Amino acid sequence: MKRESLREKNKEDKLLRIKNAAFDLFLSKGFDDTTTREIAARAGVGMGTVFVYAETKRDLLFLIVNDGLELCITDSRSTVRNESSLLANLMVVLRRHYQYFAENPVLSRAALREMYFYQSGMQAERFNQTRHKLRHLLIDLIRCGLEKGMIASSEEPELIAQVVFSIYQVDLRIWLSSDRLDIEEGMDRLRRQIEVVLRGLTPKSQALILP
Repeated sequence: MKRESLREKNKEDKLLRIKNAAFDLFLSKGFDDTTTREIAARAGVGMGTVFVYAETKRDLLFLIVNDGLELCITDSRSTVRNESSLLANLMVVLRRHYQYFAENPVLSRAALREMYFYQSGMQAERFNQTRHKLRHLLIDLIRCGLEKGMIASSEEPELIAQVVFSIYQVDLRIWLSSDRLDIEEGMDRLRRQIEVVLRGLTPKSQALILP
């Protein structure tokens, strides 16, 4: 038991050193200019050890990001209140994610860029699961709003939540591209966009004609 415990402790120590080394180098040199070999050297481990935890440099980036994103989901769920409006609950969930990405903008910009079509690597499944959890949290909030009569729609909660999720994904990237990250300005713009969805555009019949 002691031998097994020591082995696990050594693994955890190496993983922490690798994550810290990658984090420091990505911030100081930038993601593109950092090499996996440099990360291994900074962590004091061999290249083979790095590849135990991440297959590529991009996987190392998501090894760092995934921990924070998973915590965002946990925190977000704890802030949802049954007595709050649908809009209030949506905003408190998405605010938590904006706050996380704003902690290290340089790292976040690299991560969001690499998120596109990110399907391979050890950390891909974790990332996709976390994104799936956020979408399902939004679906749960939309469904609850429908059941309580806060909103009415003939569309399924999944589709409505996908619209909200898409707005969040695009606007987060626009907001992070700014040199001055004002969380309140970002939240105000995001809120107005979500309100467009919740209020609807009450279109005239001619607005929906397709060729």
